[in-house]
Amino acid sequence: MYRPRFNAVDDALEVRAMVAAVGAAELITVGGDGYPRATLLPILWEEDVVIAHMARANRHWREIGENAPVLLVCGGPQAYISPSWYASKAEHGKVVPTWNYSTVHLKGRASVHEDSEWLRGAVTALTERHEHWRTHPWAVTDAPGEFVESQLRAIVGVEIHLESVEGKAKLSQNRSEADQLGVVAGLRGERPSGASDVADAMAAGLGDNPGD
Repeated sequence: MYRPRFNAVDDALEVRAMVAAVGAAELITVGGDGYPRATLLPILWEEDVVIAHMARANRHWREIGENAPVLLVCGGPQAYISPSWYASKAEHGKVVPTWNYSTVHLKGRASVHEDSEWLRGAVTALTERHEHWRTHPWAVTDAPGEFVESQLRAIVGVEIHLESVEGKAKLSQNRSEADQLGVVAGLRGERPSGASDVADAMAAGLGDNPGD
């Protein structure tokens, strides 16, 4: 990942929060034919391990050998940035469009699990992660046992032991505060759903670690 100094996110807790906020990532591997494979999966990251599962009918998992190197790309909010929002446009006009975004790359080695009990533990943990805050959270045990078993037979698990983590937040940190404020205001007026999320991310860190 290309990470200019002012875009790097190196705080471990912040990176974990970025991933938890999204809750999913693209699992990317290289197939036997040399071409990449990618599947978007809900993930749970604990300590240095990420767990996930995919449909058994998805042939992607069959190409993941034991301890195969994999990349997880967890993409956060992103949006087009219009140069018309920069205060500096009126000063000198030397501005161009860009794209703001946040992302985390997780690299490691994967193993595939077909064991029913492992899968039950994985889906239970993933479910609890997304249900715990609800007034009436749904639990795996709410469904009939035979039905759950049939669903478990239709998936396989993926366990990734992480070897490196890289976080990046490209949020106009290399622009002046006036330009950043202009971008935040411009994004808040945009229709695309991701624009307001990028504005929130920028506003939260406005003025922090500006670029040279």
